[in-house]
Amino acid sequence: MEYRLGVLGGMGPQATNTFYQFIIDRTDALTDQDHVNALILSDSGIPDRTAAILGSEQQREAVCQRLLAGARLLEGAGCTCIAVPCNTAHYFLDQVQEQIRIPILHMIRETAKALAAQGKSRPGIVATVGTIQSGLYQKEFAALGIQAVIPSDPAQAQAMSLIYDDIKSGRDGDPQKFAAVHRDLLAQGCDCAVLACTEMSVFASQHHLPPFYTDAMAILAERSVQACQKPLRTIFIK
Repeated sequence: MEYRLGVLGGMGPQATNTFYQFIIDRTDALTDQDHVNALILSDSGIPDRTAAILGSEQQREAVCQRLLAGARLLEGAGCTCIAVPCNTAHYFLDQVQEQIRIPILHMIRETAKALAAQGKSRPGIVATVGTIQSGLYQKEFAALGIQAVIPSDPAQAQAMSLIYDDIKSGRDGDPQKFAAVHRDLLAQGCDCAVLACTEMSVFASQHHLPPFYTDAMAILAERSVQACQKPLRTIFIK
């Protein structure tokens, strides 16, 4: 059987680019043929996920239908599984999964399981307001008996500015904004934190972050390599 990863991206485009680099870096490959077969759909026309979650039912349905159309396109092209490098989009993915036959790798569930396996007990969540208010991470951690922590309102405002004003706008991320979020999570007693927005993954690729942070998109990249039956590289290229 030939495995093929479908990447439903474009949310945003730079995050999708970073995600594919994560897959390359994490595949133990010596030749072209050793790498993951992948089909990348960068659909930058998908409406803003946070705005839809916080908005009307009509807005949410528009996002869901656009994601479903992309998933069906990847399925029809012979993909054997799908990865969606956007945390906020996972609000819609259970509904999409019900309407396609191939599995969608669930970044949030996989990240929660990975931190639970490490014995973490109080993770902070660095994400968009949409992801925070949807409770996506809080729900998955609670299912494993772990209480997730969200930033205070001022710290969340800094996170949103870093995501939208900096990374999504094509600028370098401001380390001072991230530092404000970091101080807030430490003050709340977190023993780790999740980079739960793919723009934060882009920021992490630009700046050295401590092991305190687990990048959800990196977890998704590892699971994507494994789902395509390729060996993981144990020392990643940075």
